Amino acid sequence: MNLQTLNIPILNLDSEQQVSKLNQLISEVENLDSFLVDLKNKTVTLTAKKIPKVAGKVYEILKQNNFKIDSVEKSYPVLNMTCASCASSSQANLKRQPGVVNAEVNYGNGMGKIEYIPTLISPENLKNALIEVGYDLVINESKNQDEEIEQLHEEKYKSLKNKVIWALIFGSPLFIIGMFFMNMPYGNYIMWALSTPILFIFGKQFFIGAWKQLKNKSANMDTLVALSTGVAYIFSVFNTLFPEYWHSKGLHSHPYFEAAGLIIVFILIGKLMEERAKGNTSEAIKKLIGLQPNTVLVVKEGNQLEVKIEDVQIGDLILAKPGDKIAVDGIIVSGESFIDESSLTGEPIPVEKGIDANVFSGTLNQNSPIQYKALKVGNDTLLAQIIQSVKNAQGSKAPVQQLVDKIAGIFVPIVIIIAILTFITWLILGQENAFTMALLSMITVLVIACPCALGLATPTAIMVGMGKGAEQGILIKNAESLELAKKIDTIILDKTGTITEGKPKVQELTWFDDSAKNVLYTIESNSQHPLAKAITEHIGKQDILLELKIEDVSGKGLKASVLDKIYYVGKTSWIAELNIQIDEKVEQAIQDFSTKNYTTSFFGDDEKVLGLIGISDEIKATSVEAIKAFHEKGIEVWMVTGDNEFSANAIAKQVGIDQVVANALPNDKMNIIKDLQQKGKVVAMVGDGINDSAALAQADVSIAMGNGSDIAIDVAEVTLIGGDLTKIDHAINLSTQTVKTIHQNLFWAFIYNVIGIPIAAGMLYPINGFLLDPMVAGAAMALSSVSVVTNSLLLKYKKI
Repeated sequence: MNLQTLNIPILNLDSEQQVSKLNQLISEVENLDSFLVDLKNKTVTLTAKKIPKVAGKVYEILKQNNFKIDSVEKSYPVLNMTCASCASSSQANLKRQPGVVNAEVNYGNGMGKIEYIPTLISPENLKNALIEVGYDLVINESKNQDEEIEQLHEEKYKSLKNKVIWALIFGSPLFIIGMFFMNMPYGNYIMWALSTPILFIFGKQFFIGAWKQLKNKSANMDTLVALSTGVAYIFSVFNTLFPEYWHSKGLHSHPYFEAAGLIIVFILIGKLMEERAKGNTSEAIKKLIGLQPNTVLVVKEGNQLEVKIEDVQIGDLILAKPGDKIAVDGIIVSGESFIDESSLTGEPIPVEKGIDANVFSGTLNQNSPIQYKALKVGNDTLLAQIIQSVKNAQGSKAPVQQLVDKIAGIFVPIVIIIAILTFITWLILGQENAFTMALLSMITVLVIACPCALGLATPTAIMVGMGKGAEQGILIKNAESLELAKKIDTIILDKTGTITEGKPKVQELTWFDDSAKNVLYTIESNSQHPLAKAITEHIGKQDILLELKIEDVSGKGLKASVLDKIYYVGKTSWIAELNIQIDEKVEQAIQDFSTKNYTTSFFGDDEKVLGLIGISDEIKATSVEAIKAFHEKGIEVWMVTGDNEFSANAIAKQVGIDQVVANALPNDKMNIIKDLQQKGKVVAMVGDGINDSAALAQADVSIAMGNGSDIAIDVAEVTLIGGDLTKIDHAINLSTQTVKTIHQNLFWAFIYNVIGIPIAAGMLYPINGFLLDPMVAGAAMALSSVSVVTNSLLLKYKKI
């Protein structure tokens, strides 16, 4: 093999001391022919016969010693994966490419997170490398990429569903004839005609997959399906066309078309169930991107120009009218308005902002026009960073391999070896019918080792578990979340909409003089303040005063006049400025409202305070009960919120949470989860807003409140309909029961193989002359499937 050379650029290679250190570290790497650490060009040049393997070790050394490789990290959809072992295969192929620092392919969401050196390899090279081994990479990074992926997923599901329907149409009569009417006239030919389209039209994916695995010198469940059904089919065709061959040897020429066909039917059903269970992550990204407008109004020399969002430049002056989305991150230079920032902070109460206040992409201008100067555009905005965080978190989760695929990786080659050894053994030890015994025994081993029970073991339990959860208002998207939920030892809770209702409500309205109640009602009815509706609903229907004139006093509140009398509604800090006298009773009420964590407003005239309004977000009735249940399970509970420290601590105290992090931005939540995971914690994130989406994607188990944002629900693996936190406790119990059922299913699936394979191989023949018939082997296979499905159905009747 010729020597290969690779140049690794290092950003922080700055001293001779570092060069000396690297020389020492790299010199210990095996299979390296030569290397050069170049300080001037900031590179490490490697020369070796097996560059990818050697480079992988050098990359590891560089990262462990804090040397920064000049690389980029991106997430791309990986296509054409059919099982978890495909993720391993495509991941290994990517890692073999020169210039790829690391690759993680996640079968659960179909994403590949790839770190590569752009001066050495391009996304096009990565795509071509995967195409060569039967996979593909979507490197189109346009805004339509996620829509294209979603369309591909829909098409794949519809195609698989059609295959299952047609396979059942052909498989049902095949089963009936094979089991009960096999001696009918032309029965063999009818079964041949029925099984052929099942195998080679509706089940061709298994043969294609097996061929790809063979080319890559590997094997998976496709290999076993293709071998067992292929050999059974070919053997059946031979028996149908040349029955006299077996008759001449005193044996019955039995075909096994029904076994070959029904194996494919069962596996297709399992694949359909698995596809249905997989979460759709692209929808979440699409909705996040949808928070940005397509066009904006840029103000130049007094003129308003409609400009595409991608053409906005730093320094541009942008006009946002009431109801407009903020397009990019910027600073207000003209106007005042309430900005709904719930998409970023999760807090329902809009924030009043004026000149020099920062605004962020994806938020919503509510009631007044403002002009703001663009400070961050494109991928630098806070919203863009959240989108990228979601993509990275989804792509970086280590693939939770399906138990069946893990075991099949060992099981498949062993079965094939046993089948070959069985054939050779009987060919040598057999007497006059040596070849017949050898061939029948080999086929029997392959048939009895059919993985249909393995293929059904996990998805049937998952689907029953999901159905049971749905009855309880717990919607579960995939198997990974069920497998991990029982291991949760840390739960991160958002505050607003998760622990609390997420709907601001007047908790107390204390009147010191209610003679002007209709004045307050009229003022709030004409106000665009986000708390106005809560106040009018609390007061109840009143007569509206038409002659009332209302004036907005920036940053303070509202001023109204009626019949030459002035009234005020606003912040309590405005009272002193207006020289309104307050007595001890009012002062005590203000203090009491503050203690109760209310957002407090006053209503008064020129002389006195007429009333105090206390508004807050109510704690859900079940929050305290749920958090108590978590503690009883030994689970550590955190509250991480974008709200201020005072409010956060007040809520935490009421519900019994010890760990509190306030003023948290979306990436702060995600980083807290990362830190906990690095300490070995299994973390569940519970949230309801767009601001929680990055944290939800990073968590081991992500749980969205069903009354929250669509994006949180799309990203999360578990959704609680109605937002009752006690359902998380039920979900953990359901996880325990479902995983137990999966383990039982796998036991039943394998016990037949463990007992059946040695018998199929002829282990009993020397003892009592018993040789298992392939038809009996097929029956054993069917029995294993029945036991698996039956055991899964029993899950329905267990209490959670």
